[in-house]
Amino acid sequence: FTRLSTVLGIQQHNGRKSYIMYHGTTLQNALRIMNEGFSPSYDGMLGPGVYVTRSFEKASHYPVRSNGERLAVLKLVVRVGKVKRIDYQGHPLQKTWFRFGYDTAWVPPNCGMVNSGLEENCVYDPRRITVLEVIPNNRFW
Repeated sequence: FTRLSTVLGIQQHNGRKSYIMYHGTTLQNALRIMNEGFSPSYDGMLGPGVYVTRSFEKASHYPVRSNGERLAVLKLVVRVGKVKRIDYQGHPLQKTWFRFGYDTAWVPPNCGMVNSGLEENCVYDPRRITVLEVIPNNRFW
């Protein structure tokens, strides 16, 4: 792959695209994920799966409610596989994309689906995700 691809966080593994992505959580959950792997959400804006983003800034705002717990952002490598673009609310495959052979659902930036305007991804199979690092998140608000 090119240098520009590396700068953008794109990697190539056996001809398959991988991206550096992030997932915000509590420090306790981050340590559990390191040891046991991700447990997919049962539902969400894009249905079941693990929600990740290429934006560290966005990931650092999660979880929204931490009840005073210490927070962390997981730095990940995600093998995205076959990706379905979901770019408007009410998309016919918004919550069912995985039933049609897609591995990841992607909400592009500034499409109106996410208040922050930042992109979001939902990965159906957590085995596509490798944790690289646990980054302490010292946000206070």
